Amino acid sequence: MFAPYTLPDAFSGPDCDRIIALATAEPLADAGLVRNASDHNIRRSDLAWLDEREGAGWVMERIIGIVARANREVFDFALSEFAESPQVARYGADREGHFDWHSDIGTGAVAARRKLTMVVQLSDPGAYRGGVLEVMPDAHVRAAEPARGAATLFPSFVLHRVTPVTEGTRWSLTIWAHGPAFR
Repeated sequence: MFAPYTLPDAFSGPDCDRIIALATAEPLADAGLVRNASDHNIRRSDLAWLDEREGAGWVMERIIGIVARANREVFDFALSEFAESPQVARYGADREGHFDWHSDIGTGAVAARRKLTMVVQLSDPGAYRGGVLEVMPDAHVRAAEPARGAATLFPSFVLHRVTPVTEGTRWSLTIWAHGPAFR
């Protein structure tokens, strides 16, 4: 139940291009940590929040269907909402983009209710080196499916990271589904 679950064709190549175009229509922001903290030793990437981008509503509609399907087929979590915007991240070799081991459940009122994380691979895996999404639901590290358009879902409390990008640029889309506290 805690192993990552992948839908290999959640988004098409043209869908991925459209999402990246939406994210880059305006300048990206430097990625931080919780409560506006920043530590480039832990996380180094650039972000766009899709709820701030005109014309991104179709992305959320697709996300709702993907998360509902994965939750029904695999996780069976009590989910109630998406309390945060979809996030597009750029991990570039120019900044040695990465995100060290972490879980997505935080101490803030919203982050504490994260239950299910979904990460969509937007880049072609041949466009960069490094940048592997690794998930550690137990004593074994598992690499997420690198295929373009693949959606990897896992419980938000599971440790995961993005290894440093050494060449090119990796783009991803992340969203969290929220609900009542785990019991």
